[in-house]
Amino acid sequence: MTIPRRSWRGAGAFAAAAVVGLAGGVLSAGPAAAHTPTWAVTCSEVTLNLTQYSADATNQVTVSVEGGDVLLPTTEFGREYSTTTPLQLPKHDKELTVRLVVKAGDDDKYSVDQTKTAPVCEGTTPEPTPPVEKPSATPSTEPAKPEAPAPSETATEAAPAPAEPSSSAPDLAETGSSSATPVIGGAALAVLLAGGGILWSVRKRRSVQH
Repeated sequence: MTIPRRSWRGAGAFAAAAVVGLAGGVLSAGPAAAHTPTWAVTCSEVTLNLTQYSADATNQVTVSVEGGDVLLPTTEFGREYSTTTPLQLPKHDKELTVRLVVKAGDDDKYSVDQTKTAPVCEGTTPEPTPPVEKPSATPSTEPAKPEAPAPSETATEAAPAPAEPSSSAPDLAETGSSSATPVIGGAALAVLLAGGGILWSVRKRRSVQH
């Protein structure tokens, strides 16, 4: 049986199209599978597995804790790079944000800037901070003075005024001069004069009789 030339031509064109499609699929799958950054973060370490990068370019990787230490300084690598970096703070008492930065040397679209959270390890408890006593600026050596008692209500009342002496009370002896002193002096003078006169008259009578 003879196959017409047209049929051979159609079969050849179909086979060529299939080969081209297969090659295109392989070529398109190659870049999609290249530049594979795989990394994991636990409470105590960071694991990196960077594969299928360009060996002809200079690639860089950096791992750090946001607001903290640099776990992996900027490191250059070629086609692949794998490492496990321990956290410098394994006893952290709160979650940490770990940042991965990969710069692809062949094309910046393959660069990576991602963050993951490092959880707190079980059994990790923060150590209590002992209180710090602040000494007084000028310590006093004098004993504490007792507080004065609060005044009672009776003490705050006004003391009663002293009673005025009654009119019936006897007069106290006078120690100074009085208004009756001139009268007493005059009476005494009169007595002396009278006595002198009597004595003079008696003497005169005796002289007359002799």
